Amino acid sequence: MIKGTVLKGVGGLYTVRLDEEYNGQTSVQVRGRGSFRHEKLVLLTGDRVELEAQSDGSFFCKRILDRKNSLIRPPLANLDIIFVVIPCKRPMPSFEIIDKMISIAEYNKIEPVIIITKSDLDIGFAKDVERIYKNCGFDVIVTSSENGEGVLCVREYLQKRTQTSSPICAFAGASGAGKSTLLNAIFPTLCLETGDLSQKIERGKNTTRHTELFSLEELLGKGCQGYLADTPGFSLLDFERFDFFNLEDLFDTFREFKASEGKCKYTKCSHTKEDGCDVLSRVKSGEIEKTRHQSYISLYEILKKKPTWKK
Repeated sequence: MIKGTVLKGVGGLYTVRLDEEYNGQTSVQVRGRGSFRHEKLVLLTGDRVELEAQSDGSFFCKRILDRKNSLIRPPLANLDIIFVVIPCKRPMPSFEIIDKMISIAEYNKIEPVIIITKSDLDIGFAKDVERIYKNCGFDVIVTSSENGEGVLCVREYLQKRTQTSSPICAFAGASGAGKSTLLNAIFPTLCLETGDLSQKIERGKNTTRHTELFSLEELLGKGCQGYLADTPGFSLLDFERFDFFNLEDLFDTFREFKASEGKCKYTKCSHTKEDGCDVLSRVKSGEIEKTRHQSYISLYEILKKKPTWKK
């Protein structure tokens, strides 16, 4: 039985890294079996797959093995850690989009790590963002590809996490957030394409066009396991169109709310406006960040209005 991991897919052709060398090959090009289209199955980067060799030496994907999780954006399967990249400026970050990404990760049991980029543009703002997400209980690393701040910290973090496990890690964030520039600073051998920011609209050119996994052993050295993904940037996480999760799941995707569980005056408290709400009390006292609660309310209103048939 030939098994492997999908490293990338372009135009229906997928590169799969084999678990064990086969006829001298460590990676092969494959296509999905014809029935995948009828079964509405789509191969994702990160998928664990079972392959079948053909008499002409080619391969096709026979089966997609069970996934731990799968994301629509970034399009990845079996993700363990997501580095949520937040720029200080150019473009200014949207906390709502950031918190949507974090909530999607939390729902899918993916560990979010916050990476603040371009700290050289506004160190004061960088420290404010660091405080917000550290108070929520997340690991946060402040970086600048311009002056090198935090670059070694990210590398050391990855080295530590990949010595005892084999995670799939991804860097994700808005277009222009500086993901590829930071990855090039951490891993110079990657040589990822980077783009300039539009001066008029402060939106980055999306230089990463597909999601691809890179071996962390090759990037960090022997003893490190797993894969690292750069992902296409995005400016929208559309909860109205896509089913990321349902309203009843929302509370659990804000980890700092957990301490309020069962402490509100009303059993069916929405944590948006009720008297006697423990979450609101903690927001008022500063224990829960206002930007995080605002993101919660925004998501609550979207999910509350979503028709049942779309869920």
